[in-house]
Amino acid sequence: MIDIDRAFAPAAKYVAEGRIPGATLGVVTADGRRAVKLIGHAALEPEPEALTEDHWFDLASVSKVVATTTMILKLADEGRIDLDRPLTDAIPDLRQYDVANAAERKLTFRDCLSHRTFFPAVEPVYTYGDDPQRLRAFVLQREWKHGAPVYSDINFILLGIAIERLTGQPLSAWPLGPGLSYGPPPGPAVATERCPWRQRVLKGEVHDENASAMGGETGHAGLFGTVAGVLDFARALLDGSGASEAMLWAIRTPFYEHRTCGWERRFAGWSGGQACSPETIGHTGFTGTGLWIDFERGLAWTLLTNRVHPTRHFDSGIFVLRPETGDAVIQAFDEARK
Repeated sequence: MIDIDRAFAPAAKYVAEGRIPGATLGVVTADGRRAVKLIGHAALEPEPEALTEDHWFDLASVSKVVATTTMILKLADEGRIDLDRPLTDAIPDLRQYDVANAAERKLTFRDCLSHRTFFPAVEPVYTYGDDPQRLRAFVLQREWKHGAPVYSDINFILLGIAIERLTGQPLSAWPLGPGLSYGPPPGPAVATERCPWRQRVLKGEVHDENASAMGGETGHAGLFGTVAGVLDFARALLDGSGASEAMLWAIRTPFYEHRTCGWERRFAGWSGGQACSPETIGHTGFTGTGLWIDFERGLAWTLLTNRVHPTRHFDSGIFVLRPETGDAVIQAFDEARK
């Protein structure tokens, strides 16, 4: 199916050079063939621990597409929301003290999914307290400074709150399938950062500070996954078993620049490399994770690393490694088909 050693060569080099403690590459096709290669450590601190296929990674912002986007699109499929209606259909108390003028009240589900809003990229919400419900109220009632549209965690924090309101349950109640879970994961976990705020090495608890302070499961982060769990999810999109035609159209069609509902499509300089087809979508996570799906080839790959371990303040080279890996995967796959 693919020369996995060739595809994995860039990641193996980065681990050998000590830039990343450990890396796992998984590849899957629409007909279910798969290959996995890994190297290095799940943890260096406080004790060295070898990486295995059973280890759970903190998926960080890959949570946005694997969990939150999927949930929102399924609710739309069921007719419970209209993607082009305002978020206030699910969150009527959004900016409830400024009903007449609040721009937030006019934002739609699709606006948030495609990051077509004025919210800042990130806000240290965790510095305002540690009561999950109070922090949700803070996000809903804050008068956010307006700016040009950027990729923003706030968009997906709001979508997560909308899901909670619509279902009456936490995000973890949604059936995700084996190998995907909101933390703490039910198996060995990969270590992330030695966190200055929490004053410990994080292992099996969410890395993202805002997600942690808001209870560990939010729309923008909090999902953990094994390589098998991520590949199962990707394959279900490739073969159509995990999404309706309407959902597949939504995640593959650009709505704002290169952004679809939740995902990115291939563009110049993106994380998935340039060898993939124009019909490729992908998403990355801050902890060093990523998932890319090439619908034209019927191929998906996930690169899972712990590049923030033991600290984010180090040049791991992840922003170069990701496209190098994508190009190596496609080249190995195309070579195997000749």
